[in-house]
Amino acid sequence: MTVVIVGAGPVGVTAALLLARQGVPSILLERHDDVYPLPRAVAVDDEVRRVLQAAGVAEAFAAISRPSRGLRLVDGRHRVIAEFARASQGVHGFPQTSMFDQPALERVLRDELARRPLCELRSGVEVVAVQEGSVTYLRDGVATTVEAAAVLGCDGANSLTRQAIGASWHDFGFAEEWTVVDVRTDAAVRCWEGVDQVCDPQRPATFMRVGEDHYRWEFRLSEEIGDAQVGALVAPWVRPAPDEEFEVVRKARYTFRARVADRWRRGRVFLLGDAAHQTPPFVGQGLGAGLRDAANLTWKLALVLRGADERLLDTYEAERSPHVRRVIRIAVAAGWAMTGGQDRAASLRHAATAALCRLPGVPGLVNRERGIARGPLSRGTTCPQPLVGGRPLDDLLGTSFAVVARGTTPGVRAVAAALGAPIVQADELDEWLRSERVDAVLVRPDRTVMDVVPAGAGEFAGVAGWARLVSA
Repeated sequence: MTVVIVGAGPVGVTAALLLARQGVPSILLERHDDVYPLPRAVAVDDEVRRVLQAAGVAEAFAAISRPSRGLRLVDGRHRVIAEFARASQGVHGFPQTSMFDQPALERVLRDELARRPLCELRSGVEVVAVQEGSVTYLRDGVATTVEAAAVLGCDGANSLTRQAIGASWHDFGFAEEWTVVDVRTDAAVRCWEGVDQVCDPQRPATFMRVGEDHYRWEFRLSEEIGDAQVGALVAPWVRPAPDEEFEVVRKARYTFRARVADRWRRGRVFLLGDAAHQTPPFVGQGLGAGLRDAANLTWKLALVLRGADERLLDTYEAERSPHVRRVIRIAVAAGWAMTGGQDRAASLRHAATAALCRLPGVPGLVNRERGIARGPLSRGTTCPQPLVGGRPLDDLLGTSFAVVARGTTPGVRAVAAALGAPIVQADELDEWLRSERVDAVLVRPDRTVMDVVPAGAGEFAGVAGWARLVSA
């Protein structure tokens, strides 16, 4: 019944932690001996923080992260075109955007992994073969094959698992060369505690504060730059004095791409995270998409391993792929609007973007909950997470299905009993239930709303569509 996870980055470790909460053991195979030390991902939203909460690291992550005030579009002279504010607390119970240092997140996840006896990490190994039922790896030249009830390929953009299932890329036609610079400095940096996107067709850039003394700049550059050139690039934000520390932690060139694998599964071999999709960073959803993959798949896999219908696993790609494709299209469109390209029409596009952002309601679209694709197991929305009796709702719901209700009927109680789902009646959710015109919702382990009791109906509306899939 052991699941083998190829790759122990944030997505792989989160998947292992979520499986452990479902009682499923896992073995993680990782080529690096320790956490990759350089910063990469820097932002997650409140919905993704809920996934980290489910993985058991909510408090530890809070200690290493800081809320962001939002996104500003600025022109080449750093005059504000538009501002998209992010709340200090969203509907999921956390800041709508949180900034963090990826190595710190990975350390938090690894620490939690070490506390879970169902999770085994084997690092410093090279995976050389993936097939349904087994994975083979090398350590010091010695081959070992481990049996696998399922394989999760969390092995990044150059995924061996993706090759093993015969998947190829669907490319959205977006590829840009960018240079990412991470700096630590005690100098005064001109910063509004949010993200600046410089909409300059000649030198588009992104700037953000990641930690107490950690800052990131991203510049679209076609040429290599040396450390001496970094100072000139970041001068609009900071000019350190000779006695002030200014350390370039990382300077790396990336090709920002937009693509999705044409298949995410073969049998019980699955792709998650960058192995399945890559998105430009303009809406901050790269890592978040992978963590959503883990949240979506792990509870379904646990049910199937306990005897549920194998077709339940078909809903993983069916739900996640449309969502990812939508996010990638938004990111590409945002990149087009923000960076403006390098042609003569760029100034016109910037003017159009500024005018659009002034229209009532448009800034709110950027902050709208991204949701999930609708289907037999999904109503396309997520249950909010207020504090109930001083505790976050998810702590009351546990790891299983749950019913959130304004009141109960025999039909509601029967469904809850059949699924082993606790029933939570919370005044804090009454307004949300009324706004949805329902008396109760059936919430999946990943907090997606699976079914509803329409107001006055007394019964869940879609039992026939999901009951055969989730019954173990």
